[in-house]
Amino acid sequence: MSYEQFAYVYDELMEDVPYDEWLSFFEKETKDHEISSVLDLGCGTGAMSLRLAQKGYHVTGVDLSEDMLVIAQEKAMRQKVSLHFLQQDMTKLEGLPTFDAAVIFCDSLNYILEEEAVLRTFVGIHRHLKEGGMLLFDVHSLYKMEHVFLQQTFGSLDEHVPFIWQCFAGELPHSIEHELSFFVEEDNGLYRRFDELHKQRSLAPETYVQLLEQAGFTVRKQLGGPHGEPIGEESERLFFVCSK
Repeated sequence: MSYEQFAYVYDELMEDVPYDEWLSFFEKETKDHEISSVLDLGCGTGAMSLRLAQKGYHVTGVDLSEDMLVIAQEKAMRQKVSLHFLQQDMTKLEGLPTFDAAVIFCDSLNYILEEEAVLRTFVGIHRHLKEGGMLLFDVHSLYKMEHVFLQQTFGSLDEHVPFIWQCFAGELPHSIEHELSFFVEEDNGLYRRFDELHKQRSLAPETYVQLLEQAGFTVRKQLGGPHGEPIGEESERLFFVCSK
């Protein structure tokens, strides 16, 4: 999935995302390991990559969207943060060095719709991790896909980027199609409308575990939140901690 025009308003629309909580989760779960290099997959505009780099990690951010990466690089230059960005499909990782840890935050993995492609992603990550390296990621739960998103409409009247976000059932099981219309204010005070379609799918926790183990990972933890919450029936986001 390439984000196209969405990239240029992404940070404003995602300003309430708890990136700092995810950073704390990463540091808590890796504190007993020697982590110096981190691969941030689906890095978008670099929100997590920059936070990790500011903590002293050597970070490589990977994303499919060139527009997202342009913005991420501009942010890194403004903040005088040194890190590396690459445009790649996370299902087809190649030519990268090995890392101490890899992360996929902000439900980026949910954009991979086919189980086979999720497996390829895990296999590629495993290949680019050092022995004992860690993989941490989050995904939407099935509960969220079916009871929070399905047939719902969300919106905002924010004066800078108002938007309408409608969610419909996708073609695959536990998949959602997000129809997003957002309106960007121009210099003349008028608004230009942009429309995008985003498709996401989630899998059952046991399916993720099966695919991870098939790729060579050991699943250390499955959590219902970044603060160590257990998975409950109404958990909206699932977190996995895995090792090579």
